[in-house]
Amino acid sequence: MIELAIINECPNSAGAQELLGRALELEGLDPAAIKVSIIETEQQAVDAGFHGSPSFMVDGADLFPSVGEPAVSCRVYQTANGLAGLPELERLRAALAEALQGMGSRLR
Repeated sequence: MIELAIINECPNSAGAQELLGRALELEGLDPAAIKVSIIETEQQAVDAGFHGSPSFMVDGADLFPSVGEPAVSCRVYQTANGLAGLPELERLRAALAEALQGMGSRLR
């Protein structure tokens, strides 16, 4: 399952969904496969292993693992231009491809 986990207050939610949809298209997958989950409580964050909004996940595993504690918060990603609210498309594609490699044709 491909999941985008967000909080309601995240200013990057719409952009994250567009970015993930584009990455899926480029990987030959249907963007309609995205499940959007809204994290509202600290307990939900802990249960989901959620490290900030937006989080990109495949089968419950964060594509950009974090060593921080799970939290209901916004998230930043390291990019070539410094910190940003979204990862770069190519980094997201690489993380997706790696996560999907072991899944074979289950999603393709």
